[in-house]
Amino acid sequence: MPYDRTVRLSGGFDETVTAVRAALADQGFGVLTEIDVRATLKAKLDHEMEDYLILGACHPPLAHRALQADRSVGLLLPCNVVVRAEGDHTVVQAIDPGTMVTLSGVAAMAPVAEEATRRLDAALAALRDGGV
Repeated sequence: MPYDRTVRLSGGFDETVTAVRAALADQGFGVLTEIDVRATLKAKLDHEMEDYLILGACHPPLAHRALQADRSVGLLLPCNVVVRAEGDHTVVQAIDPGTMVTLSGVAAMAPVAEEATRRLDAALAALRDGGV
């Protein structure tokens, strides 16, 4: 089962990161965490790799609803969004919120996942259609 929602863009990495933050904000998501995987692996392992950033995106009302349905769903929050360089493109990937329903087995999570999916898909479509 695929667990990602992905767009490939022609824009540069930094430009795409800025656009991703704006597209997420337009859909009510804030970025709670940011992990610069490239910098971390360089610092800890002296490993070189492409630009790779993990953003922990949260839509507070949706997170609240999910936690009301199942307190353990916090293990799957926030929604991770990856921005990474791939050749001359930049890839943006978001976790498929339906994964929360599949992994938790909690039917009450379905409406939350559906709304989160709609919002993440709208953010990804804005990136794709915005010509980044």
